[in-house]
Amino acid sequence: MERAARYFLHFLSHGTTTIEAKSGYGLSLKDELKILEAISDLRRRTLLEIVPTFLGAHDIPDEFRGSRGEYVRQVVEEMIPSFARDGLASFCDVFCDTGYFTVDEARRILNAARKSGLGLRIHADELGHSGGAQVAAELGARSADHLEWIDDYDIAALKRAGTVATLLPGTAFNLGLSRYPPATKLISAGVPVALATDFNPGSCFTLNMQLILSIACSQMGMTPAQAVTAATINGAYSLGLSGRLGSIEAGKQADIAVMDVGDYREIPYFFGVNHCVLTIKKGDVVVDKLESP
Repeated sequence: MERAARYFLHFLSHGTTTIEAKSGYGLSLKDELKILEAISDLRRRTLLEIVPTFLGAHDIPDEFRGSRGEYVRQVVEEMIPSFARDGLASFCDVFCDTGYFTVDEARRILNAARKSGLGLRIHADELGHSGGAQVAAELGARSADHLEWIDDYDIAALKRAGTVATLLPGTAFNLGLSRYPPATKLISAGVPVALATDFNPGSCFTLNMQLILSIACSQMGMTPAQAVTAATINGAYSLGLSGRLGSIEAGKQADIAVMDVGDYREIPYFFGVNHCVLTIKKGDVVVDKLESP
């Protein structure tokens, strides 16, 4: 818990004021509950705003390799109803990809989540053309994450559904992959694009969103303006919070990051640098480097 609290402070010091926090490293009712309860406790203790997501369908546990249907049943019939009832999650996510959960399994899990009142998100088409983006569009998921292997048909479906494409270029960068999501094609097609760090111990251990903007511009061809938009208002929209967060407007919550740059385009240009000198959350200064000697 203390380490997580330190990470949250690092988020704030880099100018991030709201995050989505997923479970998914427990893969049992007991351990997923432990993770979600820890997130709930941290939400009360940190100045960082946290949106919790249940990702019990992150992988098939080793003990269920020969009976994966039983694990899917546990996710659908035991975990989702319990966590939704107790208010421990706002969204449900599933890793629909090559070697993980199938389209049919993802559909079953997300339908159960929707019936329990949870919002829908999906890891889709990161490792191959799995059909996850089509499931996201079919079910009207709020967000489809990753999307390295989507095609024009998938992009059109996401556009029709209004699903946000949440791109995680830091993961491809860290894993040394050559394929990135087609950000410019998504934007040209009118699909709302968000950016996120994918901060996790397995594939992307950075919490610097400014670095993510740099990778988005250099590797996916996004303009600095597109990257900033994707990291702010579109990210808020993907969480259903754009009416309150994500832009500086009269009547909205005062969540503001002040960057020590001469032009907003310098944020991605100077890659790997933390430009944030002041972070304001709900109108209060929570990080102030301007007072440092």
